[in-house]
Amino acid sequence: MARRRLSMRKTREILRQKWTLGRSHREVAASLGVSVGVVAKAVTRAAATKLSWEQVAGLDEAALEARLYGRGAAPGAKRAEPEYAHIDLERRKPGVTLELLHLEYLDRHPEGYRYTQFCELYRRWLKRQKLTMRQVHRAGEKMFADYAGKKPHLVDFETGELMAVELFVSVLGASNYTYAEATHTQRVADFAASNVRALEYFGGVPGAIVPDQLKSGVTKACRYEPAIQRTYEELAAHYGTTILPARPAHPRDKAKVEVAVLVAERWIVARLRNETHFTLGSLNTRIRELLEELNARPMRLYGSSRRELFERLDRPALRALPSEAFVYGEWKIVKVSIDYHVAIDHHFYSAPSVLVHEQIEARLTATTVELFHRGARVASHARSHARGYHTTIAEHMPERHRRHLEWTPGRIVQWAHTIGPETARLVKAILESRKHPEQGYRSCLGILRLGRHYGEARLEAASARAIAVGARSYRHVDSILRSGLDRLPAAQNKPARSGEPPLHENIRGRDYYH
Repeated sequence: MARRRLSMRKTREILRQKWTLGRSHREVAASLGVSVGVVAKAVTRAAATKLSWEQVAGLDEAALEARLYGRGAAPGAKRAEPEYAHIDLERRKPGVTLELLHLEYLDRHPEGYRYTQFCELYRRWLKRQKLTMRQVHRAGEKMFADYAGKKPHLVDFETGELMAVELFVSVLGASNYTYAEATHTQRVADFAASNVRALEYFGGVPGAIVPDQLKSGVTKACRYEPAIQRTYEELAAHYGTTILPARPAHPRDKAKVEVAVLVAERWIVARLRNETHFTLGSLNTRIRELLEELNARPMRLYGSSRRELFERLDRPALRALPSEAFVYGEWKIVKVSIDYHVAIDHHFYSAPSVLVHEQIEARLTATTVELFHRGARVASHARSHARGYHTTIAEHMPERHRRHLEWTPGRIVQWAHTIGPETARLVKAILESRKHPEQGYRSCLGILRLGRHYGEARLEAASARAIAVGARSYRHVDSILRSGLDRLPAAQNKPARSGEPPLHENIRGRDYYH
């Protein structure tokens, strides 16, 4: 008792020096031989109880102790019991501590329990609850995700065979607000889509998503540094959250979803046992109806439904969803071939030609193919399922290939007309003689460039001679110009007589040896 009075005397003196003398925490602590923390705690508690110095001066030590710490109740008097369920819910709100809740408790019950006993009573209450209640889940902090062990079934319309499907379950930590849906598999595409629909159902984004270390979300299970699956990591980045996988063999890390899965098995899967559904859409429509009933059921522990707690706790704390939903994409490593294209599902997509022989990453969605090199996107194509065909962006081609691509049969013939009609006839004949006009591009362009060296008049004469003898190649026209046959008189510029070898690009002729 003497120690308590001494403590109250020091508390009163702390408040006097702070409020009337305006001294610092450190100065008051040095003056009274106490720590700075004791000074700070006394001032904080007095401020929280809204006491002024005039009120403190008018209270005796017992009354002051009761106001600040809830002590001094009469022997045998029954103190007000804390509202444990209310305390447990309030602790889930950001910034709410047991000390703050104790001060609010004292405002309602000035003769109530002191702080140490208040905390001890709350901890005893927690121990009497389910094991999963021992964790404190802050509002909007975490969404837990897992698959149920007991699975619903579809019925094959033709054979009547039962086909088991997966039940995805997610739950928000603070309110226990639950989402569930059936999917064909647990593969990455289904798992990512279920997470997206869960976030849309909740109408917001939590601070973190806590999955079990299943392969759809974690490529390498590890207690300390699990490797997150690439698409799942991308999903988290899109929604501005993070992935915190539960540790292997630590069910308490995801106790919330363990309980949610158990509840879903009892209140959803069990109620579907005598129902027949032929399609996943029909099954999920029924699951959504049962889910609404589940979230509307009052929980005995809190006296409120999951939906009511969600509206009170989680919804205000969730971050807004992005304007666009996440688009699922798969990643794969591909190699840029010598023709600066990569092969994806038997179709070929171009990449910048400087990346030939490099390994790059491809992100595949239902509508696009994106190529990445060292984290930077270098190409984006509309996805095509035409086997054996190419999708090419002109900017990806080497400059010489790009110039070749710009040429068309009409453009080449038009250029030939600027030299003369005989040259145009020859060029047109060459293009028409090929199975594919592109096969004659090089020959035609070579002929047209001969005009720069020999002049357009000589090229026109050489073209006429080539047409007369049925020649259809660059090498023949070049041979005519080099040997000067284009300068022969028109009378001599005629087809070869019978018995003489015909003019041909592969026959040099006697003039070659002069």
